[in-house]
Amino acid sequence: MTPIAPLQQTLITIFMCGDVMLGRGIDQVMPHPSDPIIYESYVKDARRYVQIAEDANGPISRPVPLDYIWGHAFDILNADTIDLRLINLETSVTTSDNYWRGKGINYRMHPKNIPALKEVQIDVVSLANNHVLDWGFAGLEESIKSLNENEIATVGAGDNLEQAQSPAIFEMQGKGRVLVFASGSTDSGVPLRWAATESEPGVNLIEDFSRATVQRIRAQIQAIKRPNDIVILSLHWGGNWGFSIPSEHQEFAHALVDEAFVDVVHGHSSHHIKAIEIYQGKLIVYGSGDLITDYEGIGGHESYRGDLGLLYFAAINPSTGMLAQLRMLPSQMKNFRLTAPSPKDVSWILDTLNREGKKLGTHVESDGKYLQLVWE
Repeated sequence: MTPIAPLQQTLITIFMCGDVMLGRGIDQVMPHPSDPIIYESYVKDARRYVQIAEDANGPISRPVPLDYIWGHAFDILNADTIDLRLINLETSVTTSDNYWRGKGINYRMHPKNIPALKEVQIDVVSLANNHVLDWGFAGLEESIKSLNENEIATVGAGDNLEQAQSPAIFEMQGKGRVLVFASGSTDSGVPLRWAATESEPGVNLIEDFSRATVQRIRAQIQAIKRPNDIVILSLHWGGNWGFSIPSEHQEFAHALVDEAFVDVVHGHSSHHIKAIEIYQGKLIVYGSGDLITDYEGIGGHESYRGDLGLLYFAAINPSTGMLAQLRMLPSQMKNFRLTAPSPKDVSWILDTLNREGKKLGTHVESDGKYLQLVWE
């Protein structure tokens, strides 16, 4: 695979993607599967999701190598032209059996499978989502501890509110710093009970998209930000399905840029890609979609093509925080690994981004391998 080519030495290139869900069925094919018992209404054994995927696309040899899930993206993600790698980790990482009762879906991956993330040098994961506490507060504590022991930074959740609000700070030699913050909103399904407090663990929760919320975020960033720092807010918001962008989401994203020093809004929660906007030169990804999940073969919502994902490579000017280039690698989840989509499927991604992006002044062009964003 051809790696992402650098534009200038001073630009900072950041890899981002949406949901990476390495629990449940994915966890079961890895070298260290968790106890397969789950507590869903119809499925009681996580291995059932492996069977559903195999029924759809053929057998998956077990256990798979740790690099298996990354498939055709492996070499690209390991390119030395990428400065920072950020994902939304949509699962608890724990051996806890104390599942969150009444939630209905409980994802977990075994801590010994974390090296799968190290295979592509993941630097930081957002935990501000609606699955990080699926196995209780003990599960959250173990998740953070296990990831940190593997030298993967965590943002968006912590032992208390101060930790949950704190950014991961990365110094890019000769280029500058990147600050990564993360929040999860109630409209993405994060329960109110999961909110971190001054003395209790939990998620950095956003209850509304009001001006007061913007000002709180501004104060958190202002206390840490230095001149020329790039600020990323990884934000779990909105529902799972639908291309429409709520007006309150757009207004909130604009206010984050205008008032709260945010340079990149990294949105996720939707199970499919959504429109991209460049506002005041700053990147807003409203929904980066699923990347790795065990949803393969599950019926429903096929028109949204949740099996098709994107890997986002954003080149940012650290002196302004403005986007210089956004390239995206199309991908398809098949046999529990990332594969290159067919030309027809790439065309679907292209057409979808252009249809939805037209409202926001963006469109996408293809160079045969990557998609590149063009904006007004």
